[in-house]
Order: sequence, then structure tokens, then C-alpha cells
Amino acid sequence: MAVTLTQLSAFVCVVRRGSVTAAAEELFVTQPSVSAAVAALEREVGAKLLERDGRGLRPTEAGAAFAPYAAHVLGLLEQGERAAREAAAGGRKTLRISAVTAAGDHVVPQLIRAFRDAHPELDISLHIGNRSEVFSELLDHQADLAITGRVPDDERLVGEAFAVNEIVLVTAPDDPLAKRRWVAVEELAGRPWLLREPGSGSRAMAEEWLSQRGLVPSVLTLGSNTAVREAARAGLGLGLVSRTSAALELKMGLLGTIRPRGGLPQRQWFVVRSTVGPSRPPADAFVAFLASAAARQVLNRVLEIR
Repeated sequence: MAVTLTQLSAFVCVVRRGSVTAAAEELFVTQPSVSAAVAALEREVGAKLLERDGRGLRPTEAGAAFAPYAAHVLGLLEQGERAAREAAAGGRKTLRISAVTAAGDHVVPQLIRAFRDAHPELDISLHIGNRSEVFSELLDHQADLAITGRVPDDERLVGEAFAVNEIVLVTAPDDPLAKRRWVAVEELAGRPWLLREPGSGSRAMAEEWLSQRGLVPSVLTLGSNTAVREAARAGLGLGLVSRTSAALELKMGLLGTIRPRGGLPQRQWFVVRSTVGPSRPPADAFVAFLASAAARQVLNRVLEIR
């Protein structure tokens, strides 16, 4: 099979952007060159990989099966190029971390600061997104590791827990239910719920918890954890959030919490890596740091400060 990187790049970009036009703009090439590259790739693979979807394109069943392999090849080659540059004389080593919003906003920056103090030779970057974005980066080798509240059921990924991620049900501080020791789940049936956008791990967690208890509430969808907390504070509904992200508002009495009988979801923070390709020493060092007493001190301090 004489597949080229140009062909793979064009195909992966069309799959991600949904059209030849958008892919050509991103790759800074002409539309005919993108179409020709995809056509050549289809001949090499021996299957139709893309099909029309309205005005755009989508992967066929064969294309959907082939796309993860194409992305793996491109990601691993980029990772290998980076490793070669780092191994060259004077090369700076890098560590790319991706994190879900609750961890990226409140936990990971403090961990990075402590880790960087011990490893000043590293250039560290952090990207924050929702769960689907974070794992897409990890699977495409655009990130060396990810910090998340749940590990996907995917053999290409492996996770290791490093801290408790306590979940709280937040509401307005003057909510009568927040003043009680326990609340029956049935009393929550008529209350609106504040959920993150589809693809968010916190939304999936809330939907699972509600479904298990037979609750089908009205829903207000919000685009960030900050928006969920502010909406809860304003009395617009209830929201499940990480205590880490809400600790400051809870400490200042700007939010109340409701304690449903039977408890809330139990979660941990995980560091997740790809099982495909060689491990990178900077990533190994960061994973080891997360298991250290120094990292536990940082996490305790984050909750105290917030």
C-alpha cells in the first residue's frame, strides 16, 4: 500500500471539518488537491471512504473504520518528530496535558506549577475542554496525557486514579432544602436541573444519576461549570459539580448544597494515557508526581484556598 502523509492528512481533515472546502482552508491548499488526495487514498485502501451529506461530506462505514488508524499514524509521526527534536543537542523537552473543565480550571494548574518547579527543563502546555474534546486529543496523540473524572471504556486508553473528586449538588443559598440534613429523592422531581453541554462528562454523570432514580426533570443546558454555579446561585435550578470547582462559593455562603438520601455519584480524578505508541519520559514523570506526597499537599491546598 503506497499511502502518503498528504493523503492521510487530507482525509482526516475532511472527516474532522466535514467538507473539502473547509479542509483546503485549514491545510492551505486548493480544493482539487484535497479531492485528489482523498481519491488516491480510496484507491490505495480499496474502499469508498467519504460520501455526500447534504452540502458536506461524512465518512462511509469503511471511512469511519479507517479514520482512527489514519489519525493514529499522523499523531504518532508528529510525536516521533517532537521526540527527535527533543533528543537533539539543546532540544527542549515538552509535556502536553489535556484536562476536562473542572480539573483544568481548578486542579491541574496548581499541580503543573509544583511539578514545573521540580522540572524547569520542561515546556508544559495545558488545553482545557469537555470530555469528548479531551479524549479526542489523547487518541490523536495531540496530548501526552489527560486529567478527567472518568476513564472511557476504550482499550486504546488506560487510566490511573490519583485523588478523590467529591461531587456536590449545588443550589441557591436560601433554598429550604439546603437547610435540611437529608432530602428524599422524590422531593427533587419537580426541580429544574442545570446540565453542561452534550459531550461533557458532568452532563453524562448527571443524566445517569437522574435516570437511575427515575427522575425526568426540566433541563437548562449551560456551556461551562461557572455558568452552572452562577445559575444555581440565582435559583434557576440544581447542578451536580465537583466540590473543588465550587469550594470558594460554598465557603463564602454563595451556594447551598442538598444532600439526597442515598448519596451522590462517587468520583475520582484520573490521569489517562494512550496505550498506542511508546511512553514519553516527561509524561512518566508527571504520572509519578501525581502519586507523590507533594501532589497530595497541592490538592489539599487547592481545596483550602478555594
